[in-house]
Amino acid sequence: MRILVVSDSHRKTDYLTAAVEAQPSARMIIFLGDGENDIDQVGRLYPGKPIVAVGGNCDHSRINPESRLVPVEGVKLFCVHGHRQWVKEGTERLIAEALKAGADIALFGHSHIQYYECVNGLHLFNPGAMKKGRYGVVDIEPSGITCTHMHLPDMEDE
Repeated sequence: MRILVVSDSHRKTDYLTAAVEAQPSARMIIFLGDGENDIDQVGRLYPGKPIVAVGGNCDHSRINPESRLVPVEGVKLFCVHGHRQWVKEGTERLIAEALKAGADIALFGHSHIQYYECVNGLHLFNPGAMKKGRYGVVDIEPSGITCTHMHLPDMEDE
């Protein structure tokens, strides 16, 4: 199963839409905060595509919770924005919380930097900032988990 993972859109709804269009085989979208209104608009455009979202430090209305544990195909995804886990300073808090939750994958944003590492079987994945044209996909197959960084050509801000 392919999952589109996006974060930090910061009012770049057109970039989110372009990422959805670029990944037609994605069966789910996970949004990791900082643009709750953006992902709500995308949800209205693609009503058949399930969206799981968490709130970020710039989401002042806090429509979504700060974290979620999402089971998909027998794999547990720990979804956070990352500001409460201080991910700009390192991944130690994120790892501890994800392991405590029993997660197989920890998805986070906040830093705007694409990141992937597998630590003792826990996949840590930051898709980067959608406002910079960066996103990711997670493929969950019987053969294993693959996390891939992607970018939208000609759509890089800042």
